[in-house]
Amino acid sequence: MSPAVDRDVVVVGCGPAGCAAAVFAARDGLDVAVFDRGRSSLARCAHLENYPGFPAGVDAETLSALMRAQAERAGCAVVDDLVESVERAGDGPDEAAGDAESSASPDADGPRFVVTPQTGDPVAARRVVAATRYDGEYLRGLDGDDAMFEVHDHGGETHEGFDREYADRDGGTPVDGLYVASPSDADRQAVTAAGRGARVGKRVVADARIDDGWWPEPAEGVDWVRREAELDDEWADRDRWVEWFDETHADGPVDPDSERFARVREAAVDDALSAYVEVDEEAARAAAGHRALAERLDPEAVVDAHGTDALLDAMDDEAIAAHVAEDDPNAERAEAESP
Repeated sequence: MSPAVDRDVVVVGCGPAGCAAAVFAARDGLDVAVFDRGRSSLARCAHLENYPGFPAGVDAETLSALMRAQAERAGCAVVDDLVESVERAGDGPDEAAGDAESSASPDADGPRFVVTPQTGDPVAARRVVAATRYDGEYLRGLDGDDAMFEVHDHGGETHEGFDREYADRDGGTPVDGLYVASPSDADRQAVTAAGRGARVGKRVVADARIDDGWWPEPAEGVDWVRREAELDDEWADRDRWVEWFDETHADGPVDPDSERFARVREAAVDDALSAYVEVDEEAARAAAGHRALAERLDPEAVVDAHGTDALLDAMDDEAIAAHVAEDDPNAERAEAESP
């Protein structure tokens, strides 16, 4: 019998590509684990000056910490371990010994892969995203070596490496459930690696939906958050969205009168409407975003950027008084004795 699925998706690598793929998958409700060995190629950068959103650039350590925090906030489990191998479910030692039941192909709802880390327990997964720039050795055996690896001649010596063109533009591969965000031609810059990871994450979401009965057109959703005020009276009505879905997919591959069509329509409309937030929620998310960024900033840099007066004005007076009293035990007594 196939083992239970421990995770919907396992992402190997916590750099820009891996984090982007993981966030997109987790935000759609998939159960995602990210294996981070702590040696991303990003760490070799002294300073990134071309990553959007950081006018003066950003150091690799801060960017890595922010990306990891974002993956965790999205719901991913980030595991500090190195993945040594990814095998098809049913390819273990018992099967090699002739266990016919174990060697059977995994069922539609079961795991496709068993991911084995260096120190932790193996994890069963329906999908695996490779997002490690260093090599693809842990993927050996999932496909023929001639398909996954290529030989390069460098300085008169031959070297074998993972074929960067093995996956298609969205990360899909000939191995069902295996996606490659890195190595790829996109991972030579952090920003393009992140874009590649986002494409792969969207592909993973679409494929998971298709496995759940969706068809390709509605499965290709988008991940955004929009202001509820953008919904006019017509589109604030759920029935209008239902009508739109029926019109859009009337000639699709699924019978509009079927239970499957109704179920997907319900999920798709729920997904569309959940993207709109009220003003208070928008403000709360903006504040949470600012706090998450501020947690990674050096306090002296914050003081230098805003000035002491601005920071003191923003602080609670009682908190300032308590801080002063803590630094100078005599300050509270002096204040009490003052006329």
